[in-house]
Amino acid sequence: MKPKLIAPSVLAADFANLQRDIEMINSSEADWFHIDIMDGVFVPNISFGMPVLQAIQKHAKKTIDVHLMIVEPDRYIKEFAALGANNLTVHYEASTHLHRTLQAIKAEGMKAGVAINPHTRVNLLEDVIKDIDLVCIMSVNPGFGGQSFIENTYSKIQRLKEIIVNNNATTLIEIDGGVTSENAAQLVKAYADVLVAGSFVFKAEDQPGTIKELKELANK
Repeated sequence: MKPKLIAPSVLAADFANLQRDIEMINSSEADWFHIDIMDGVFVPNISFGMPVLQAIQKHAKKTIDVHLMIVEPDRYIKEFAALGANNLTVHYEASTHLHRTLQAIKAEGMKAGVAINPHTRVNLLEDVIKDIDLVCIMSVNPGFGGQSFIENTYSKIQRLKEIIVNNNATTLIEIDGGVTSENAAQLVKAYADVLVAGSFVFKAEDQPGTIKELKELANK
């Protein structure tokens, strides 16, 4: 069985001490950097722009997992590739021609991800599942950190896993929102592969220890 991955969400980091927090992730047992890009249109919030991603990329020594919460994501695929994104995830709800978008991401040498909001059904991805490297199931409504976990997420993971297996796909299942030590093991039991944790990690007194705890719970 492949090890389960932990991806701290940099949106919850201390922006005044961003390099310190990046180096903490580098030296921790985390696997990926999860970086949310928000435009204030697709979601009611604005986050990092490209210069901040460029600054993070200079120091990051692990996979950079970029989650675009923006309209018209196709316009920026080449730019995010140039800025060092390893994975680029677009929202199903923001992609008019999803298959074409996935191919454009892969053409730039990145892994192609699709995120779905809590109200979006996973079976809508069935026709393109073999083209998707990563599905990010939002377990909170996107746009703000620190929200409560939506319990329906477990059944969505299980339905998505059925679609992946039935289509002989190799797609990873990532969970983003409200991940803590309380639900990490249950998420993995439901077939999650990657756990994104923001507030739970960065509000902890012992951040590396919290990442280690999540890693151990996910890989029991």
